[in-house]
Amino acid sequence: MIRPYRDPDLEPLMQLWLKSTTLAHPFIREGYWRESASAVREIYIPQSQTWVYEEQGNLIGFISVLEARFIGALFVEQAYYGKQIGTALIQHVQAQYPLLSLEVYQQNTRACRFYHKQGFVIVEENLNQDTQATALIMQWTK
Repeated sequence: MIRPYRDPDLEPLMQLWLKSTTLAHPFIREGYWRESASAVREIYIPQSQTWVYEEQGNLIGFISVLEARFIGALFVEQAYYGKQIGTALIQHVQAQYPLLSLEVYQQNTRACRFYHKQGFVIVEENLNQDTQATALIMQWTK
């Protein structure tokens, strides 16, 4: 079930974020993500519109949209990969916004394929100065 984020979701969301982002980005040192956690917790989550996917009281996925157009995060518990949780979360926000964009690392081929399947197209490519990895800006329009 998809529902709006609530304050008690913060700890399980942060645990899922750190575990998933580290798993999805083995080409970036884990310390980078640990150092970024406070910004995610204190800035990005409070400033975003976030929805969680909950099953039997457990948070198993979430999506965050910043400034009504930028998907800042989409993560799903690894045990639920391939079960359409990510697709449900993307479709949930696609139903609410006419234009969405996101940034994904080129080396994260699983995510790149997923976003292509959801109708996103690459509109820009650049080098992320913090991680020295190539990032793709992808966009979707209704």
